[in-house]
Amino acid sequence: MKKVILYTDGACSGNPGVGGWGAVLIYKGHEKEIFGAQEQTTNNRMELTAVIEGLKCLKEPCEVEVYSDSAYTVNAFVNGWVYAWQQNDWKKADNKQVINIDLWQELLSLTKIHKVEFFKVKGHADNEYNNLCDKLATSAIKNYNAN
Repeated sequence: MKKVILYTDGACSGNPGVGGWGAVLIYKGHEKEIFGAQEQTTNNRMELTAVIEGLKCLKEPCEVEVYSDSAYTVNAFVNGWVYAWQQNDWKKADNKQVINIDLWQELLSLTKIHKVEFFKVKGHADNEYNNLCDKLATSAIKNYNAN
């Protein structure tokens, strides 16, 4: 199984507001940058979208290490919350509806195709790829606003 490294980040200008996401896929020394923007969205939706879009780029099942500065995204998998939400009809422990169900469901289905492991990185620090993803996400917002 091919091993891919995926760095992701999401950003939002206003929350909600125009949002952007960026991702870098790394495979055998090759890097692919992807990014996009949406009109009325939130930072958390952009964080999830970055991971989803990165995984959707893969043409066959892969082992994927996802690096994100989003505790929201990483902790949901590392702590098993997403599986509990799914079993509990997308309700949290406090019985409130999970936010962004559509994206969680899509991401969960992608993690069934690929063997995905999530890692939390410190945001806006010295991680070159996290900084690149942040730049891609914020540039996507600027380009969206310019049009």
